[in-house]
Amino acid sequence: MTYQLYLALDVFSRMVTGWRVETREDDDLAAEMFENAFTVRGVLPRIIHSDGGPSMTSRTLGDLFAELGIEVSRNRPRVSNDNPYSEALFKTAKYTPDYPAFFNDLDHARSWASDFVEGYNHRHHHGGLEGHTPHDVHHGTWTGVHHRRQNTMDALYAAHPERFASPPRVRTPMAQVAINQKTNRDRLHAG
Repeated sequence: MTYQLYLALDVFSRMVTGWRVETREDDDLAAEMFENAFTVRGVLPRIIHSDGGPSMTSRTLGDLFAELGIEVSRNRPRVSNDNPYSEALFKTAKYTPDYPAFFNDLDHARSWASDFVEGYNHRHHHGGLEGHTPHDVHHGTWTGVHHRRQNTMDALYAAHPERFASPPRVRTPMAQVAINQKTNRDRLHAG
């Protein structure tokens, strides 16, 4: 038996905003997952970037996104890294120490996915987010962590300036991310 993981990822914060595990891929189940994610978050995305799978190219989702005014962007055929954000997330999932060799049943698959999403959103210190969690970047609470890190580096510099070429600056996450579009190199301001 195989299981299908439906997953919505906010590219900016890398936070999983919606997910479900089912025994089959189905247009209505995908639409329900997106509608639930939009309702829970209280925000509609401007663009949905997806693969060319049957659910994502279905009339059901196409009509839903059109009705909500959401633009659709598709992966390019034969381009393995077209959506590096989702590729990185799935690689992280597959390489977690507790990823099972197989799932005993649907409940086992759902339980594992629930634990993974919770850990990924709240405890995974993401390299692409300068070590912040997706939850903190998504909700803007990363700034408190950033200031604590900068204070620690300032104290280290004050105690041992000889160990540094210049005063250390803790980097903030990128201010802009995109798929298949140019971005600038600006970073978020910690305030």
